[in-house]
Amino acid sequence: MTEKMAEKTTTTMKTTMENQKNNRRPPFIFFGGKGGTGKTTCSAAYAVRLAKEGRKTLLVSTDPAHSLSDIVGVALSDKVLPIRENLWGIEIDAAEEAKRYIGEIQDKMLAIVSPAIVEEIKRQMEIAYLSPGSEEAATFDKFVELMDGLGNPYDAIVFDTAPTGHTLRLLSLPEILGTWIESLIAKRQKSLELFKMVGKFEKDMMRRAAEDPVVEALTRRQKRFEKSRKYLTNPESSAFFFVLNAERMPILETERAIALLEKFGIPIGGIVVNRVIPPEAGDYFALRLASQEEYLQDIQRRFGAKKILRLPLLRSDVQGMEQVETVAAMMGEIDA
Repeated sequence: MTEKMAEKTTTTMKTTMENQKNNRRPPFIFFGGKGGTGKTTCSAAYAVRLAKEGRKTLLVSTDPAHSLSDIVGVALSDKVLPIRENLWGIEIDAAEEAKRYIGEIQDKMLAIVSPAIVEEIKRQMEIAYLSPGSEEAATFDKFVELMDGLGNPYDAIVFDTAPTGHTLRLLSLPEILGTWIESLIAKRQKSLELFKMVGKFEKDMMRRAAEDPVVEALTRRQKRFEKSRKYLTNPESSAFFFVLNAERMPILETERAIALLEKFGIPIGGIVVNRVIPPEAGDYFALRLASQEEYLQDIQRRFGAKKILRLPLLRSDVQGMEQVETVAAMMGEIDA
C-alpha cells in the first residue's frame, strides 16, 4: 500500500469510527462465551440488524466449529462472500492462516540463506508452525488486517469468536506477547551485529544481514500487536459481549472471563442472557423456571453494573435468515 493510499484509508477509518461514536456504537463488536450458549446466533443477528440499518457490515467467524454458515444459509469460506444487502461474511481458518504466515517467512529466508542449511530452515519453520500460540497469533494478524479495512468498504465488523478459553488466549495476545517480541527483536539484532562484524568484507553476508526476514517479520508483528491493542482497549472502537445461559457453569465462566478481559483493558459491552424460558411455558417447566429465576437473579447480582439483554428460548433452533431476523429484531435493546 502506498503512503497516499494508507493516508486515505486511515482518514476513512477515522471518519467511520467518528460516525459510530456519534451513534454510541463502536465499529468492532465481539460476541463470545461458553460453547453452545448461542453466541453465533447472537453475532449473526446483530450483524443483520446493522445491515438492515444501512451499515455495511462484515461478519467474521473465528470459531473452529464454523456453524455460522449453517445459521446464515451461505457456504462461507476464508474469502469474503456476500450474505445479503450490506452484509458480508468470512470464516477464518486458523490453521491455514498460520501455515500461510510461516510459509511467507520461510520463502524469504530461503531466498537469502546458504543452500547448505535449507533443510534446517524448513525444519525450524515446521517447528514454528506446530508451536503453541502460532494459530492464535496468525488469526490475530487477520483480525488487524480486517480492522484496518474499516471504511473500505465496511462500516462495522462483528466477530463471532471461539469458545471462551480460546478467545481469552487470542485477545490477551497483544499484552502478553508485546514485550516478548521486543526482546526477540533485540536479541536478533544483536546477533546480526556480530554477523556483520564477521562478514565485514563479504558483500553477500552484509546483504543477508541487512535483509534479515526474521527481524522484518517480528517488527511487522510487533506493530500489528500495538495497533490491535489500541483498537481493543478503546471503548469507542471495540466492545465485547458475553453470551450465556441462565445456568451455573456459564455464569461462573463468564465472570472469570470478564475479570481477565478487564485486566487487559478490553471494554465489556454487556451481557446477553440467551434462551430464557418464558413464564407461560407451563407446569412442565415449573422446576426449570424456578431454577432459572435463581440464576437470573445471580446474573443480576454479578453483572448488574453492565448492560444485560435477555433473549427468549425460541420454539426451534435458529436456522436460516428468517429466524436470524427474528432474533435481530430483539437485539435493539443491546444499544439502549
